[in-house]
Amino acid sequence: MGVLPEGLGAAIRDTAQDIADVLRGAPDTGLPVPRSTWTVGEAAAHLGQANELMADLAAGRPRPYGDGSPQSLAAANEEALAAFPERAAGPLADLILDQALAFLDAVEERAPEEVVETPMGPYDPATLGSYLLTHMLGHGYDLARALGRPHMLDRTRVGLSLPFMVAAMPRVAVPAAVDGLSARYRVRLWGGAGFGVIIEDGAVTTTNGPLDRPDCTVLTEPVAFLLMALGRIDPRPVMATGRALAWGRRPWLGPRFPGLFVAP
Repeated sequence: MGVLPEGLGAAIRDTAQDIADVLRGAPDTGLPVPRSTWTVGEAAAHLGQANELMADLAAGRPRPYGDGSPQSLAAANEEALAAFPERAAGPLADLILDQALAFLDAVEERAPEEVVETPMGPYDPATLGSYLLTHMLGHGYDLARALGRPHMLDRTRVGLSLPFMVAAMPRVAVPAAVDGLSARYRVRLWGGAGFGVIIEDGAVTTTNGPLDRPDCTVLTEPVAFLLMALGRIDPRPVMATGRALAWGRRPWLGPRFPGLFVAP
């Protein structure tokens, strides 16, 4: 049995390949990315750099990169992009894929319980792999949308992103939104896994698996869940079209849930 959970290694490899294929068909890497200030070339360069960073972390090479806050990560991203001028589709596609494969080679040399320091905190290798996949899915979606190509998100890949998403939630909670709030959420994905979120007076904790005695249960279509969590789509149309439902003792907490967190 490998270090990564079943299916995660294949999802990382196949997602990187899908992104590389989308990028190689780009007619112009200067096209804008929707809901972003970046061009296709800049987003692809960032993704290639991020995959390289993850491969280095998996190989035991520390890479300081901000302090984990959204603001510091954004600043580190811009600084790294300024120092890396490549914007051509072919080389960037190769970089994204090669570094994802380098990650897979390196991570299998780690002990399953080993702690790896990352820009979002300390994670074991399996959660680090989930982090890499989640990051690629978010930016892969951006690139596909900018280039008018089908995106590479599906139920299985979103399910494999959950370990990172659940682990990262306390770090990306919006202080003003959770301050003074007491709430217990059970979050479930259609046909998939669930997790719990407990908010008590500004402190956020998460649980793997369903939460007993929730105030509010949120049931969400998997791809919509990830895109909302990563700030790629507006939650309101998702709720209005029934792709996210809420019920329980305090069902009004459901529409508040997406606004409690900022995209990592």
